[in-house]
Formats: sequence, C-alpha cells, structure tokens
Amino acid sequence: MTTPLESTEPAVQAAGSADDSPARRGTLRYAASKAGGALFSIAMVIVGTFFLFRMLPGDPVRNLAQGRNMTPAQLDLERRRLGLDKPLIDQFFDFVGKTLRLDLGTSYEYKRPVLDLIGERIGPTLLLAGTGLVIAVSLGIWQGTRAGWRHGTRFDRFSTGVSLVLWSVPTFWLGLLLMMVLGVGIGPIPGLFPFRGIESVDAPDGFAYVLDVASHMVLPCLTLVAVVYAQYLLVMRSSLLEEVGQDYVTVARAKGLRDDDVRRRHAVPNALLPTVTLVFMRIGFVVGGAVTVETIFTWPGLGQLFYEAVRVPDFTLMQGTFLLITVAVILMNTLADVVYHILDPRVRSA
Repeated sequence: MTTPLESTEPAVQAAGSADDSPARRGTLRYAASKAGGALFSIAMVIVGTFFLFRMLPGDPVRNLAQGRNMTPAQLDLERRRLGLDKPLIDQFFDFVGKTLRLDLGTSYEYKRPVLDLIGERIGPTLLLAGTGLVIAVSLGIWQGTRAGWRHGTRFDRFSTGVSLVLWSVPTFWLGLLLMMVLGVGIGPIPGLFPFRGIESVDAPDGFAYVLDVASHMVLPCLTLVAVVYAQYLLVMRSSLLEEVGQDYVTVARAKGLRDDDVRRRHAVPNALLPTVTLVFMRIGFVVGGAVTVETIFTWPGLGQLFYEAVRVPDFTLMQGTFLLITVAVILMNTLADVVYHILDPRVRSA
C-alpha cells in the first residue's frame, strides 16, 4: 500500500526537474546573448585597432631608418616591403583577413612574427601580473571584510584611508619612489631589492634561480598591489555594509550563532558576489600586464613590448598586443556576466 508521502515524491521530483529546465534554458539564452555581444565587441575592436594606431604621429619607416643613411629610393623600397605604400583601405582589408586567420603580421622593428614575440613575453607578464592579482585580491577581500564588519573602528578608518591614498597615487610615481628607497637606496643605506629586469646577469641555476627571479619581482609586484588592492577592499567593504543590515543576518544572530560564523557563513558569501565581476575584469587585464610598471622596472613582458612598439611606431606589433589585451578583457567580462547570472538568483529573476 502506498502512503500519501510516497505518492507525492515522484510529483515533487517531476516538478523540480520541470522548474530546473526553464532556468537552465534561460541561462543558456543569457550566455548566448552575452557571447553574441562579445563577438560584436571584438569585431569593433578589430576595426578600431587598425585606424586608431594609424592616427599616431610619426613615420615608422623613417624612424626605423634612423642611424642609417638611406636614400629616398631606399625608403620607398622599405615602405613597399612593409606594405605601407598601399591605400589605407587595402591595408585595412589585409589586416582583417590576416587577423581572422590568426596571423598578426611581422614586426617592423624585430623582423619577426608578432605571435612569436607575444609568446615570448606573455610568460613574464602572467608571472608578475598574476602574482600581483592574487595578492591584491586576497589582501583587499580580507581587509574589506574586517573593515565592513567592524564599521567605524580604527582598523576600518586606517585601512580605508591608506588604500585610498595608494589608489590615488600615480603608478609611475609610486614605482619610482619604491625604486629609489628600496632599490637604489638612500644615502648610506643600500638598496634591498634589484629593480631592473627579471633576473641577474650572472643568474644561478636551480632553486637559487627561483629566488633570484622572486627578488626581482618584489618592487614591481609591490607597486601593482599597492595601486590595485584598494578596489577590492572598497567593493568588499561596501557590499558587506549592505548585508549587515539584512534580515537574514539578524535572524542568524537571533538563533545564537557566533559573530564569526554569521560573518563567514552568511554575510561574506553574499557580499562576495559584486567582487566576482571585478576579479574577472582584472583577470582580463593580467594578459596585458601593466605597461607603466613593466616599463619602469624594465620587466620583459607584454607591457614593455607594447611600449617599445608605440615608440617606433611599429603598427603590426601595436595592433597585435593591443588586440590580445582587449580581447582578453572582453572575454573575461563576458564570463563574469555569465558567472554572476549563475551565482545570484536575483539576476536570473530580473
């Protein structure tokens, strides 16, 4: 004989599966729409990238010929070799066709494929910017959580004030300051860390090499973290302040839960949702690194490569590096929207 509870279980399960199916389809439609928007944005970036760098002043052929006595005929020959003698519209269609074939061209200055140059420089950039991102996110979320939960305390005022000051400081100024104080040294006080390149000239092998690279990372990584971590602190602090006054936090406290449990198990998971978007956005910028920091500390990454390309100007190298950075940012923003849609039911209901 079937009990009433047993008879209703299949119906409940069927209802649950029926309810899950529209939600899943809605998520797929949302992801498809975001993917379509990302493809359109990438197409606009490809178009804008070509014309944007053609507006920069300077003749790349004459800049490349500096120090060499080249006749006007030789300059014209070099211009034809680089394809700069063609009409602008023909250069544009050549660029679009090669880009769709994942061919970013050959660098004017290095005489090598742009993809090969990017492949060599992306490792140091991911090492520096990725390490800085992990430290900045961890430090910002930890300080933002404590500051928001203990709003108005001395820790809150101190951490918020310091982060705002560092956030407002120009990156190049902070990098130069750290280089002078901790790199070059002040008066009789010697510098503590190297500040040029990724390794020493006489770099050792094995674990000593890892320590050598880590010592070279200290100043540029410290500069990146000091400027960026305030964003995560302020977003996390603001989100947690909104959650503290919610009814579910009051109910959790009324049930007798410890204050640390209420914060860790209830308030912080909900307050983390806005931070997810910011983290994904910064992941996109990791691919591009930090042009200013890498240039100051001569870190051999994509940021310094882009700076060298602008200095020439090297159109193909600028286009390739800029396209890689912008596409990475677009893809990470799209992924952040989809993840936020999955994590937050309020977004799905909207």
